[in-house]
Amino acid sequence: MSAIDGLPPLREVIATHDLRAKKQLGQNFLLDLNLTSKIARQAGDLSGSDVLEIGPGPGGLTRGLLAEGARHVLAIEKDARALPALAEIAAAYPGRLTVIHGDALDIDPLAHLTPPIRIAANLPYNVGTELLIRWLTPAEWPPFWETLTLMFQREVAERIVAQPGSKAYGRLAVLAQWRSDAKIVMSLPPEAFVPAPKVHSAVVQLTALPAPRFPADAEILSRVVAAAFNQRRKMLRSALKGLHPDIEGKLNAAGIAPTARAEEIGLEAFCALARSLA
Repeated sequence: MSAIDGLPPLREVIATHDLRAKKQLGQNFLLDLNLTSKIARQAGDLSGSDVLEIGPGPGGLTRGLLAEGARHVLAIEKDARALPALAEIAAAYPGRLTVIHGDALDIDPLAHLTPPIRIAANLPYNVGTELLIRWLTPAEWPPFWETLTLMFQREVAERIVAQPGSKAYGRLAVLAQWRSDAKIVMSLPPEAFVPAPKVHSAVVQLTALPAPRFPADAEILSRVVAAAFNQRRKMLRSALKGLHPDIEGKLNAAGIAPTARAEEIGLEAFCALARSLA
């Protein structure tokens, strides 16, 4: 028996269903159910929420979310080998777990979810950043989700919460902090996973703000930030020259020195530049 429900320990589940992690799917399984429960608790009070989980694998975090009282969990899993293990969890929690077999990048989860919605996932390393950017840049704000509780490689987590002037500061920090409160809530060593990755991991929590911190057009801001950090060692007047024929004038209008570099520029100034270009 496991500590959180009547289902077998995860090592047993993996052995029974021959679920060895596949590198090409970005899989590293977290087998300690105490840890997966702790991550689930970081997502807040789940009792009145639906939860979207991407890449549940053998279902460690899925079990944590359900045991912590999630109203309903929608789990999207690409690896067909994991489906029988997830079906066993669904049977243990009748009516509270829906599993969709497919690629999270191709599936619209909203047909299967009822607000309020939280997202919690040990994201596969190969799609984590792309999914995060999608969730941070919807056509309308506020988004469909209230909070994101996501596991990343530690380096990616640090990029999300980075401040101007640091090496980690870049596009991800600007997009995340423009519309959400972001903080690292847990760190995990490589040995917590099977197989052990070469890097440390961290759980980031992002809470959606009702409105962006500073006014700006999302598409223009995204273009400005991408261009600025794509050539982060260049002065902004060079890095951004493709955006406007009088980029120096636009930078000056936003209160930014044309000779500054992207990593020196705070969120508020980037938003001012986006407004100037609009």
